Amino acid sequence: MRNFRNLSVWPKGHSLTLKIYSLTKSYPKDEIFGLASQMRRCAYSIPSNIAEGCGRSSTPDFKRFLVIAAGSSSELEYQLFLSKDLGYLSEIVFKELEFETIGIKRMIYSLIKKLDADG
Repeated sequence: MRNFRNLSVWPKGHSLTLKIYSLTKSYPKDEIFGLASQMRRCAYSIPSNIAEGCGRSSTPDFKRFLVIAAGSSSELEYQLFLSKDLGYLSEIVFKELEFETIGIKRMIYSLIKKLDADG
């Protein structure tokens, strides 16, 4: 069994989740059950799926959960873009979070490639 805390990508995903939770507190009240809620779900889905995949007994199962985590990061990437265009995020905050989100997605895909190489 793998320990998700030993993967360098997991704490980055957790940190991003905390940032998204903090950020979305300032979103308009009419977004509480809309964009803010969806961004939070996407953000915590990233480290959650990494953790769940680590708890699975096979490498294919682990990879499947990593793919789901990567998908959530792509979804969050769009939601950050939307938030910027709606005026909820400054360009600077958007760029910072976009860079972090893309970096996490790259790490996930690198881990998938490593698992493929290890056979």
